[in-house]
Amino acid sequence: MEGLSQRCPLPPACQGCPRPGRGAVLLVLGLLVLTYPLLWGLALQLHSAVTGSYVPGTDSIAFVSCLNEQIARDIARAIMDKRLAAYVNILPQSSALYFWKGELEESTEILLLVKTRTSKIGELSNYVRSIHPFEMPEIISLPIDQGNPVYLKWIEENVPRH
Repeated sequence: MEGLSQRCPLPPACQGCPRPGRGAVLLVLGLLVLTYPLLWGLALQLHSAVTGSYVPGTDSIAFVSCLNEQIARDIARAIMDKRLAAYVNILPQSSALYFWKGELEESTEILLLVKTRTSKIGELSNYVRSIHPFEMPEIISLPIDQGNPVYLKWIEENVPRH
């Protein structure tokens, strides 16, 4: 270390000042790593606002399985009445195989495809669980990565932020 200070002497004003240690460097790097997702999200939102482009993951499709068509229609209508979605498809009956309480079960179900804001998925899930007749309803979602920009804007216009 002595050799380094001889090759790179500090200016006279800084002779008594401590140099930043590894701890400070690690702290700064750690803060950058922790704030990266937030900073990246803000950069995407700013880019979207300036260019009018879609931010991947802003909207989602939620899948909700229902026992029959009447229950599916009732849940779909309730979701729409609460403005938790812009659009709900009610897909026709399909067969399902699954394990329930250790046993292989087979049934028929109706599937809802719910188009909404990703920020509404938690509220949507809580609401559907409160009105769904199943003990443990299937409610899963996938973010929308890409799509027709006009349609994606329409989803956002029809589902309030808060």
